[in-house]
Amino acid sequence: MRDVAQASGVSAATVSFVLNDKAGQTIPEATRERVRRAAADLGYIPHSIARALREGNSRIVVLEAGGLPRGNSLDGFITGLDDELAAAGFGLLVSYSDGPSSRAAVAAVSPRAVIDLQGVYRSPDREVADGGWIDGMAAHTTTQISHLIERGHSRVAMAVPASLDPFFALMAGHIRNAAVAAGLPSPPFLVADSPLVTDRLHALREDGFTAIAAVWDDLALAVLAAMTDLGWYAPADLAVIGFDDTAHGALWRPALTSVRIDARSYGRRMARTVLDLPVGDASPAPAEIVRRAST
Repeated sequence: MRDVAQASGVSAATVSFVLNDKAGQTIPEATRERVRRAAADLGYIPHSIARALREGNSRIVVLEAGGLPRGNSLDGFITGLDDELAAAGFGLLVSYSDGPSSRAAVAAVSPRAVIDLQGVYRSPDREVADGGWIDGMAAHTTTQISHLIERGHSRVAMAVPASLDPFFALMAGHIRNAAVAAGLPSPPFLVADSPLVTDRLHALREDGFTAIAAVWDDLALAVLAAMTDLGWYAPADLAVIGFDDTAHGALWRPALTSVRIDARSYGRRMARTVLDLPVGDASPAPAEIVRRAST
């Protein structure tokens, strides 16, 4: 700001008044234009955290993301949220913990808003602002079922973790509902991170199941690894589809078919919601099947 003031021949206070569009200031338009031009030439961007400390009110938004699986979807959501907040002069603080130290840190910055992603899956009936990200992401698991039906599969099992926390339970519920709505039998669970996964795969195949829909890419890869141990190949022995379109899924052989969602737009929409701005064009695109060799 001092550099902008020097370049435009005014005080730092005048620069602040102009760039923050402070009401009640009688600054000539020519001076305002000179300040704006100097700021643009110098590439000046206000530092949101420094501004919060100076002004005494917070320009920080906190995202509580503890317990959510990390991957492309969460990363995309955070990127969209951060980009949109930054454009409005706000900073983002992401917390992956729900412990006392995390709560103390959040209290210390007196955030403008706290986005409680954890709250959605802890208490599904509670109204929690999350931009629709969790419900939207989980609902997109229906794309998996549609893809498998398109590939000719009518008996589908569901790969889940041994610890079916509320988040993955939400995902699994959407897969099950999508299968039943499409006229398929309710998919049974396959605990993909269990030492008994190979035995379960044998049983499913003997019962006529031909495909596995995993609630997350890592679980789909656990299924493919177990199939390799058995000497089986996807999709000839079992088709496998994941969710989240991770880089390591693409590197596996056979490469993993997965689902990609427009999580960045969910983040942008959430930022506009917490800042009381119109959602506008921040509407997520439909989920996309990333077609690879495993289906």
